[in-house]
Amino acid sequence: MDTVNQIICGDALRSLKKFPDNYFQCCITSPPYWGLRDYGIPYQIGAELEVDEYIENLTGIFLEVRRTLSNDGTLWLNIGDSYTSGNRKWRDKDKKNPARGMRYRPPTPEGLKPKDLIGIPWRLAFALQSDDWYLRSDIIWHKPNCQPESVKDRPTRAHEYLFLLSKSKKYYYDHESIKEPSKLKKGLRNRRTIWSINTEPNQYDHFAMFPETLIEPCIKAGSKPGDIILDPFFGSGTIGVVAMKLNRKYVGIELSSDYVDIACKRIKEVNANE
Repeated sequence: MDTVNQIICGDALRSLKKFPDNYFQCCITSPPYWGLRDYGIPYQIGAELEVDEYIENLTGIFLEVRRTLSNDGTLWLNIGDSYTSGNRKWRDKDKKNPARGMRYRPPTPEGLKPKDLIGIPWRLAFALQSDDWYLRSDIIWHKPNCQPESVKDRPTRAHEYLFLLSKSKKYYYDHESIKEPSKLKKGLRNRRTIWSINTEPNQYDHFAMFPETLIEPCIKAGSKPGDIILDPFFGSGTIGVVAMKLNRKYVGIELSSDYVDIACKRIKEVNANE
């Protein structure tokens, strides 16, 4: 199967089943968050009414990701949290963030209360750990320019999680390539687990675009030039853009044809500038 440097418009689980074992070196992805966005696509991940169903669906997809990863491959998983909806059935658009408008809202999960923080990232991380992934690191993506929130009974959220998981006990990880300046002495030190990286504005109709500076260390540490990087939730194609800039290959899978069009435009721009 020659799908290197291509985007597949389709369902992640069904598309991954077409790939052979040990095909990709590294997977970097951010699946749709649960109950936070309405992409207007039937059976979209993140629109499940039960949080357990959402975790189960993602675990099934990442089972195929693990099968298609090389034995020394890694998964870099960005995932954000959410609060219970208080059983509100919809959400109006926000003038500052029109994408917040939703036609549905999942009910409060059993065992939780209105206004509870659900703990989605750790629920998913523990589910993957139980499914034989090695949970190696919980990286905090600190957003210095985070979106303001109108809440007055808790701190404003300014971070998301980026989990590093591996297929095997021993795996490829180039720590030298992502060392950071030491604040205590001259020179470089091993990368820490708090990454302060601004979100980046974009000219495209996509409200959850990865900053390239968040992706670069994942690709550098998790692969070598010429390796194939997978993103089963390709979105606007940032993984492909950064992979090409760093002399890697990519395979992207994306359910939304609109986002596939955006990704194609961005990747064509990279090719035109090379």
